[in-house]
Amino acid sequence: MEASIPFKNLHNREYQGHKKKVHSVAWNCAGTKLASGSVDQTARVWHIEPHGHGKAKDIELKGHTDSVDQLCWDPKHADLIATASGDKTVRLWDARSGKCSQLAELSGENINITYKPDGTHVAVGNRDDELTILDVRKFKPIHKRKFSYEVNEIAWNMTGEMFFLTTGNGTVEVLSYPSLRPLDTLMAHTAGCYCIAIDPVGRYFAVGSADSLVSLWDISEMLCVRTFTKLEWPVRTISFNYTGEYIASASEDLFIDIANVQTGRTVHQIPCRAAMNSVEWNPKYNLLAYAGDDKNKYQTDEGVFRIFGFEST
Repeated sequence: MEASIPFKNLHNREYQGHKKKVHSVAWNCAGTKLASGSVDQTARVWHIEPHGHGKAKDIELKGHTDSVDQLCWDPKHADLIATASGDKTVRLWDARSGKCSQLAELSGENINITYKPDGTHVAVGNRDDELTILDVRKFKPIHKRKFSYEVNEIAWNMTGEMFFLTTGNGTVEVLSYPSLRPLDTLMAHTAGCYCIAIDPVGRYFAVGSADSLVSLWDISEMLCVRTFTKLEWPVRTISFNYTGEYIASASEDLFIDIANVQTGRTVHQIPCRAAMNSVEWNPKYNLLAYAGDDKNKYQTDEGVFRIFGFEST
């Protein structure tokens, strides 16, 4: 069985609300809400019904004074969300009220953010290659580390004992957590590594690189198991589906590649009209949210994202 899911019969839906392009999309832990972060300085939270039709209701999270570059949900709480912005702040929001409950003023323009799987800490990376770890309860920095190399996307493993940094040198730096002591340097790619995803089953992680490849790594052996080679441009964003069977990857190529993790073979490609910034699978259903640099016929940002995987349009 190559594709156990009839991908070719599935449809996408478009969600319009932002005034400028969407940089980041992320699902809450229940798979019922999707958040989008935009260059228009807002985030929005959309209530998505996996089998429903109706128009999605959305709520606007306003307060940032620069682009919302990345956002992530509390892995243990379906209504708490953290946003990282170029305005040097990180904010925590309640998605029910749309109110900002916590704000941390950091030292640089924030571009990457991720939650520790137990929901206790948030890691933030900025344009100056500085990593800040915040304690979520107090919303105060507990670790700060400046690196001498370009740091891109960051992630914890499932147990929270390892912390991964993708770097501009083509390596993945593996640190122990919470000490942040170096455990390993993986020579992953021949060009910069941009993005990382942890398989929800905990067996693998994947890395996307400027060399246009996605590499799949066995987390217990720290060895590369295979590469996915369909894209021709630098890989900007990758995501595993909730069962760990499929991996989606996207770039400036005008399609999103969906591959079978075990065989490495492509099972579907979703056509897109622009370079992609963010792809993320729902944690409960095979719904893939994606957002990119879409423009309208007047060459202005459309501010849309789409979700693929619905049985009807």
